[in-house]
Amino acid sequence: MFIRHETLERNAFLFIVFTVLVIAIGGLVEVIPLFTIETTVEHVTGVRPYSPLEARGRDIYVREGCYVCHSQMIRALRDEVERYGHYSIAAESMYDHPFQWGSKRIGPDLARVGGKYSNDWHYAHLTNAQSVVPESLMPHYAFLAHTPLEQNDLTARLKAQRTVGVPYTDDMIANAGADLRAQADPAADTAALLKRYPKAVAVPGNGQYVTEMDALVAYLQVLGTMVDFADPANEKLHQ
Repeated sequence: MFIRHETLERNAFLFIVFTVLVIAIGGLVEVIPLFTIETTVEHVTGVRPYSPLEARGRDIYVREGCYVCHSQMIRALRDEVERYGHYSIAAESMYDHPFQWGSKRIGPDLARVGGKYSNDWHYAHLTNAQSVVPESLMPHYAFLAHTPLEQNDLTARLKAQRTVGVPYTDDMIANAGADLRAQADPAADTAALLKRYPKAVAVPGNGQYVTEMDALVAYLQVLGTMVDFADPANEKLHQ
């Protein structure tokens, strides 16, 4: 026998119980299939953990609130794909904690900004956005170029990421400091860095110390570059 609606309205406790029950059922219906569908996170080649410098740049990106104005999610809509490139896939953010997907755009989407501009452009843009994009509303971040990058907790940060599933190896963690400094020094030998982190982009640096701007530019330059959508191994992404 069904309880009449007015009975629920007059009994606050009963109303709460039924509300929680309905929400629980709805949540289970949405979540349970994700654990049974093999392709929830696509199997693609190329995705890797962020290099130490990129990871620190991502921390600065979050700290400065860049995500408030820039999404990192290209939707599967024709106008979005034509403007920004291949639509975003879940696998590209599998090592992001938290991921930077979003829907609000005061500035352009940055999901595929990596390699679109030179290192010099990014340094100039972060220093004074209006110098390269006159109509930009972005504030100035010149102070990042004079702020030394905190490195004392670098190993602890990578270990914490490994705890939540990011596959940093013992070798990556042991060489974190050397890899970070090599990526910020254009004169350094980056062979070992690139072996551990393919497609990592070396940034100019100032020749004296690694700055927060170096880290942020390294992060921006890797966005959207890990997955090669022309690779036959990723052919299913076009189906």
